[in-house]
Amino acid sequence: MALLHQKYKKEVVPEMKKKFGYSNVMAVPRVKKVVVHVGTGRIGREKGGDEEVIKYLAAITGQRPLPCTARTSIASFKTRQGQVIGQKVTLRGARMYDFLERLVSAAIPRMRDFRGLDPRAVDQGGALTVGVREHIIFPETIGEDTRFIFGLEATVSTNAKTREEALVLFQLLGFPLKKS
Repeated sequence: MALLHQKYKKEVVPEMKKKFGYSNVMAVPRVKKVVVHVGTGRIGREKGGDEEVIKYLAAITGQRPLPCTARTSIASFKTRQGQVIGQKVTLRGARMYDFLERLVSAAIPRMRDFRGLDPRAVDQGGALTVGVREHIIFPETIGEDTRFIFGLEATVSTNAKTREEALVLFQLLGFPLKKS
């Protein structure tokens, strides 16, 4: 069991029950899934670009990504309907907690000019979206020869009923949120 999952069960659940007055453990908000998405853009048009994105995204998440295709053709973006424009991975369970643990403890502290995650990144539905400019902040990519550096976006979805519950959940899990 991942350390973050153990922390959730032993520390976060009792604290949330005390703060919000939940009578049942199942009423406490929890992380449902994490969706990691990469828009390939110009990298996808380069020779071998898509394969490199797939390789690194699979190494970072521990799961093979699915291609995302364009729904409509847009001439100004040089896209055609059905063209692969990105890759995404949906994580749940143990892989989700492993990824979140690496994101919080290893990757986010390595971001350049990082001063904390903006609390406004948490929406009304309780989801936190974290944008990463360079995939090379993850420990799985250290020592690899990278031809392309790409950004990715991780959306952490919870079943919190309010934004305030979600913010407290993320703070207790150890996400480095700025003081608002």
